[in-house]
Amino acid sequence: MRYNDFEHFLKKGQDALRKGPLAVILAEDLVEVDTTIRHHQFAGFREILLFAPHELHLPEKLEKSIRRIPFNTAGENAMQQVVNRLNDAAPGIWFYYCYNAEYLFYPFSDTRTVGEMLTFHAEERRDAMLTYVVDLYAEDLGQHPNAVSLESAHLDRTGYYALARDRGGQVMDRQLDFFGGLRWRYEEFVPREKRKIDRISLFRSKPGLRLREDFTFSDEEYNTYACPWHHNLTAAVCSFRTAKALRSNAGSMFEIDTFRWHNSRPFEWSGRQLMDLGLMEPGQWF
Repeated sequence: MRYNDFEHFLKKGQDALRKGPLAVILAEDLVEVDTTIRHHQFAGFREILLFAPHELHLPEKLEKSIRRIPFNTAGENAMQQVVNRLNDAAPGIWFYYCYNAEYLFYPFSDTRTVGEMLTFHAEERRDAMLTYVVDLYAEDLGQHPNAVSLESAHLDRTGYYALARDRGGQVMDRQLDFFGGLRWRYEEFVPREKRKIDRISLFRSKPGLRLREDFTFSDEEYNTYACPWHHNLTAAVCSFRTAKALRSNAGSMFEIDTFRWHNSRPFEWSGRQLMDLGLMEPGQWF
């Protein structure tokens, strides 16, 4: 279903906001939008809300299966604008947000739906979930100049680390800043404030909640990796976004002829691989 703009959707698309979980996809460009949609449909999201430019063309059957909202996806903090308005329009709903060419994986995602996972997470009195943005990149940049290839996708198996989060001179309880992947290996091309790879990608909306520019929320408990009494679930967003940016930005595109290094491994498109690498945590969910 297609809407004229965001305002039109908020007026006429309220039926889509009655029950979650809902996936919000922001198409920054035209790369792998269809596979991003299909991946999250397979995960079991009840509705897919696609915010995309007018020039995007999708297969008719796929277009009819989603809610498409025209939006200036190149605008500053576009994702924050979308998420915050949806939060205000539909309190108490589980949302997930990502960009095109990003793919959510969670513990046991090969056999269980995202709804099952969030039901368990909510039973543990959690209203948000930490996700790690795991960089994907094509094996051969000669064949795939934009660094995107689902068939030959690679990831880094090591090189991830965390530091205590300091906000205004205060160390935040149960919060860490996570680093690694291409943003770490090519940090000279990445602004300091953009180097983190943690993102609170799954959350339950509530009045007054705000997604900040660094992908944390105004409610600090939403930004914690676990509750006080035990470890909780975490998930991974496997993403070509950084690789695409490094290959398209003038400052870096001519400096990089391959992203592969000795710690690169083929991505198996499996949650099991990500758990084995320690890139997500099953917590108490078995």
